[in-house]
Amino acid sequence: MKKFSALLLVLVMILALAGCGKTEAAPAEEPAAPVEEPAAEAPAEEPAAEAPAEEPAAEPAAVMSHDEYIAADVDSPVTVETFVQDKQSWWDNKANLYCQSEDGAYFIYETACSEEDYAKLEPGTKIRVTGFKSEWSGEVEIVDGSFEILEGNFVAEPLDVTALLGTDELIAHMNERVCFKGMTVEASDEGAAFVFKNGEEGNDIYFKVSVNGATYDFTVESYLRGAGTEVYEAVKQLNVGDVIDLEGFLYWYEGANPHIIAVSPAA
Repeated sequence: MKKFSALLLVLVMILALAGCGKTEAAPAEEPAAPVEEPAAEAPAEEPAAEAPAEEPAAEPAAVMSHDEYIAADVDSPVTVETFVQDKQSWWDNKANLYCQSEDGAYFIYETACSEEDYAKLEPGTKIRVTGFKSEWSGEVEIVDGSFEILEGNFVAEPLDVTALLGTDELIAHMNERVCFKGMTVEASDEGAAFVFKNGEEGNDIYFKVSVNGATYDFTVESYLRGAGTEVYEAVKQLNVGDVIDLEGFLYWYEGANPHIIAVSPAA
């Protein structure tokens, strides 16, 4: 019995020592709160690029007087204001015009022109023409141009330049609306009162007239006054020796070569 009691006591002591040797586990550490990183700053906005400054609009070319136009160099740019007196022709959006102002006249060759605008160009219509001064066989004209229609109206009265034929003063009236009085029809080189260009009716008509013993070449320009017009048919009826009055535009081709728009028996 004593042995049993002693054994039991030993067992109890062993168990007690085992319980004392057991250590408690350290409580688990809570996870540390995440460290917040500072928010990235938004990139600074670049200043908007400035729009390029607009270039100032080119000033319109100064309008020339007729004297300034005559003094300008050939091939130089020119701008004039003038009035349509007649229309020679239109094709391929280009027009040929006889124009005149109170201070002088102009021939406008192949200016840019729509068919619609060509129809608006009645005698007296005011236009501003910009182009280049040119010269062809003595004829001074404005080429490679354009025009705009303006307010205003002027129709020139024909100037009698009969007494200026054969003089140096005649050229000052180039392209003007002019008239000739008491001209006598002379025979052409072929002996007739007139000839057709290239011998074909419907083309230009060439004829010669004289005054004060000198003979001059005149033309009915078929684009200006073609077959069937009053002047074209009247010239076909001329005879050598007829005395006539004429009206037209003082075109120049190797000298005065008026483009005739009216013919009648001398008054």
